[in-house]
Amino acid sequence: MTARRVTWILVGAFAVYALLLADRAVLLIRDGRPPFVLLGIGVMLLPVVGIVLVRREVLFGLATQRLARALEADGRLPVDELPRLASGRVDASGADEVFARRRADVESAPEDPAVWFALAVAYGDARDTRRGREAMRHALELFDHQPN
Repeated sequence: MTARRVTWILVGAFAVYALLLADRAVLLIRDGRPPFVLLGIGVMLLPVVGIVLVRREVLFGLATQRLARALEADGRLPVDELPRLASGRVDASGADEVFARRRADVESAPEDPAVWFALAVAYGDARDTRRGREAMRHALELFDHQPN
């Protein structure tokens, strides 16, 4: 199953969950007693916060996909250079060299979204999600502000 299909299945499951929560919140609010009304308002906030977060993640994924397609069309999509163990996991000892090269690329061309994308992919491969997302956000920002 593709990542896109899994994403939409999870978004659909979340939508059902959000509707069920909203239904319960309405029932609590309709009760009319102050503690239940307050609890209902609190329960109503859960799906609202969830919708905001899910929307943000889906938009991030779509923007990343758009950037990847643009880089692929230009022949600039990064090649996976990280050394791997037999299990398929990244070999940490050899990954430092790749990161140094990717960091040097970023330092030599800090306004190029392709090098930031490559750095984000390297972080993702090494399971450093936080830094990978930061680098990808920066790549997207640079890509969105490029002249067409």
